[in-house]
Amino acid sequence: MLRSGPQTEKRSEVSLKPEHGYVPDVPTAVKIAVAVWKPIYGEVKIASEKPYRAVLQDGVWVVDSSLRAGLVGGAAIAEIAQDDGRIRRVSHGK
Repeated sequence: MLRSGPQTEKRSEVSLKPEHGYVPDVPTAVKIAVAVWKPIYGEVKIASEKPYRAVLQDGVWVVDSSLRAGLVGGAAIAEIAQDDGRIRRVSHGK
């Protein structure tokens, strides 16, 4: 049980950040992108756009989905800051 008042322990103000940021690798970047895309574009749509690719460019993960040959439309794109995980841009081609 949490108590308030003078006897409450103060939470640590220290935040540990991994050497390569909160989004250190391709699998992490892809998981974040998919988690952001699903509520926007729908789980079925995003699942149909596998495989996903991620490339690190100047500290920003650029994650995109794929469009199968013969299909009309675009692919989902997300830009995610490697350092702190901020979502910088989300879009989907037409």
